Amino acid sequence: MKKLALHWQILLGMVLGVLVGLIMTQFDGGKEIVKDWVKPFGTIFINSLKLIAVPLILASLIKGVSDLKDISKLSKMGGRTIGLYLITTVIAVSIGLLLVNIIKPGNSISEETRQELVSNYSSDAEKYSDEASIQKESGPLQALVDIVPDNIFGAASENKNMLQVIFFSIFFGIGLILIPEKKSKPVKKFFDGFNEVILKMIDLIMIASPYGVFALLAALVVESPSIDLFKALAWYAFTVVLGLIIIIVFYNLLVFIFAKRKPSFFMKGISPAQLLAFSTSSSAATLPVTMERVTEHLGVEEEVSSFVLPIGATINMDGTSLYQAVAAVFIAQAFGMDLSLSVQLGIIVTATLASIGSAAVPGAGMVMLVIVLAQAGIPEAGLALIFAIDRPLDMCRTTVNVTGDAVVSMIVAKSLGKLHEPKVKD
Repeated sequence: MKKLALHWQILLGMVLGVLVGLIMTQFDGGKEIVKDWVKPFGTIFINSLKLIAVPLILASLIKGVSDLKDISKLSKMGGRTIGLYLITTVIAVSIGLLLVNIIKPGNSISEETRQELVSNYSSDAEKYSDEASIQKESGPLQALVDIVPDNIFGAASENKNMLQVIFFSIFFGIGLILIPEKKSKPVKKFFDGFNEVILKMIDLIMIASPYGVFALLAALVVESPSIDLFKALAWYAFTVVLGLIIIIVFYNLLVFIFAKRKPSFFMKGISPAQLLAFSTSSSAATLPVTMERVTEHLGVEEEVSSFVLPIGATINMDGTSLYQAVAAVFIAQAFGMDLSLSVQLGIIVTATLASIGSAAVPGAGMVMLVIVLAQAGIPEAGLALIFAIDRPLDMCRTTVNVTGDAVVSMIVAKSLGKLHEPKVKD
C-alpha cells in the first residue's frame, strides 16, 4: 500500500484532532483526558520546533553569507541580487502587515473565546505585558542596542534574542569571507555539514508533525470549543492567500517594467517550476527546474541564473515572510494584544532577516515564525492556532518564493545585458 504524502498525513491529523476534541467534550472528564494525555505531545512538538530555531539560524545564515564569496568577482551582480531580494522581502512583509491590520482576522474571535485563550496561556500574556512595559521605558535607540549581543552564548540561550543570533551569524559569515580561503575552508566545511544535519533534524521533526497537529488541534478544541475560532482561521487563511496573490501581481509588474517582458510570457515560462514548488513545498527541491525554466524558457544567461537562483533559494523567501507577518499579528489579535507601530516595524526587520536564514525545505517557515513571535513578545503557544492549516499555505507561499527568485534573476540579467530571447519557445 502506497504511503500517504506528508501533507495529507498532516491534514488527516488535523481532521482527527478536531473530531477527537469535539467527541471528548461530550463526555465527563473528556477535557481533562485530552489535557493530561494528548496535549503534552503537542507541547513536545512545539518545543522541538523551538529547539531547532537557534541552530537553524546559525547553520543556514553562516553558510548562506559565506557562500557569497564570489561577490568579490561579481560585485555588480551580487550587490543588485541581494539588494533586490531584500527590497522585495520588505515589500512582502509590509503587504502582509497592511492586510492583516485592515482585515483583522483575529478580531472575529469573541471576547469569551479570547478570555479562554488568555487564561490558557496566562503566563505568556503576563510575560508579554512585563516586556512591553520595559520597552516603553527604554530610549529611542534601545532596539538598535539590543541587536548587538554582549555574549553570544547568552543570546543563543533564549529564542527571544534571535536578532542578536542573526547579527552574530551575519558578522561571522562576513569574517569567513574576508580571511584567506585556506583558513576558512575547514570552518566552512564544518558549517556546511552542520547545516545538513540541521536540515535532516527538521525532516525528522516533520515526520512527527501529523501527531503534533493531532494533539494541538484536539487540545485547542477542548480548551476553546467556540466555532468562531475556526471562522477566524478561515479569515486568516484568506488574508495570507490574498497577500500572496498581490505579490504575484507585483512580480508581474516588475517583469513588465524592468525586464521589458509580458506577464503572460513570464507566467507561461515559470509555471512548471511553480507547480513543482506547490507540490513539494521546497524551494531547494524545485531549484533544478527553476534554473532550467529561467535559462531555457525565460532567456536568462546561465552565468546569471547559476548565481542568482541558488542565493534566492537561501535568502529570498517573500511568501514565507508575508505569512510570518500575517501569522504573528493574527495570533496577537487572537490573544487581544494591541501591537504598537514599533513592534510591527520590528516584525518587518525580524521577518526579513529571518528569511535569509530560512531553510528551503518544508516546515522551515514554521520554525522561523517562532523567531518572529519571540522577538515581538507574542505567545509562542499561539502556533497551535495556525499549524493545522499551515501545510496548504506552505504550498502557496513556496510557489511565491520560487516566482520571486525567477523575477529577480530576470531583472538582474536585464540590467547586465544578459537577458535574451529564450532558447526554447513554449
